[in-house]
Amino acid sequence: MKLKAILFSNLILLSSLSLFSNCHSDTKGKAADTTKKAATTVTTATTTTATTDTITTKVVYPPLNKPLYDSLMKRLAHGDTTGRWPVKNTPYPLPGAILPFKRVVAFYGNLYAKKMGILGELPPNEMLAKLRGEVKNWEKADPQTPVQPALHYIAVVASGDAGKDGKYRNRMPFKQIDSVLKLAQKAHAIVFLDVQVALSNIHAELPLLEKYLIMPQVHFGMDPEFSMKDGSKPGKKIGTYDADDINYVSNYLTGLVKKYNLPPKILIVHRFTKKMVTNYKSIKLHPEIQLVMDMDGWGEPDLKEGTYRYFIREEPVQFTGFKLFYKNDIKKAPHHMLTPEEVLKKRPYPIYIQYQ
Repeated sequence: MKLKAILFSNLILLSSLSLFSNCHSDTKGKAADTTKKAATTVTTATTTTATTDTITTKVVYPPLNKPLYDSLMKRLAHGDTTGRWPVKNTPYPLPGAILPFKRVVAFYGNLYAKKMGILGELPPNEMLAKLRGEVKNWEKADPQTPVQPALHYIAVVASGDAGKDGKYRNRMPFKQIDSVLKLAQKAHAIVFLDVQVALSNIHAELPLLEKYLIMPQVHFGMDPEFSMKDGSKPGKKIGTYDADDINYVSNYLTGLVKKYNLPPKILIVHRFTKKMVTNYKSIKLHPEIQLVMDMDGWGEPDLKEGTYRYFIREEPVQFTGFKLFYKNDIKKAPHHMLTPEEVLKKRPYPIYIQYQ
């Protein structure tokens, strides 16, 4: 209850973060049948989850269909003529890869706070029903690409309270992560565990989630916005990650994939400004990792288009994502959240979609 009280008190911080983001809205804006057949082979392994222990069942995946993979990557480029997409000299993924065979549609949030996203805003069954509705919307908008539902849970939350160690972040109890895993199982969804390090760092926070990351259906997200390397309190300014930080996470996850014979992990990196990710050309790719640069900005449609163009499309890494905000995107005229059909006008096509 004490942790819950702290988190609710931090909603004040979250509200200020929204205002901060709004003040920076000029930068934030915060082969059909064959594909479907191939996508059915890209399934998550069964996992038994106990309170303290995790047992994974090894799954043997069929070999990667490289010609199909290449054709789907070319399709994702959506007629790009700049030569940036598809990204050249990227490694083929290991068997069992989700991308680009399926588009991931995720609900984001935290179970303790309704204002942090749709995942925690609605009662569980209502939330899962809404997620199913969004999955159907995306299947209708792009029938050639099957949809993989996902729950994107903030497992480490930036805080307005320094805490005992002065790191301004709260780690969620494992029982809450277990609850998200159970909800995901009901929805046949994969899970992303997202980390906002604040004055901590990714080297300290990532290993603490290893018991979950060795599960084949659990993936990872890292949020530069709350990586406060200069010692600023979260919410005072936008944070940053360097390629070295992203490479640390990729290497760590690669080690888990190899050790536990897992399918590739999806790594989400949120971004809506240039300085949030530095030295992007030095980001290293691995067959064990599928790296998504996710456009995390909210605002009116034109603003989001600019953010996607300048900070995602023009600085290619591997895959792209696009975030939609049920509330923040409609704050300003024309008070409109983009539809799947409108998002699919983007070049390249986002293969990861997140709703907050």
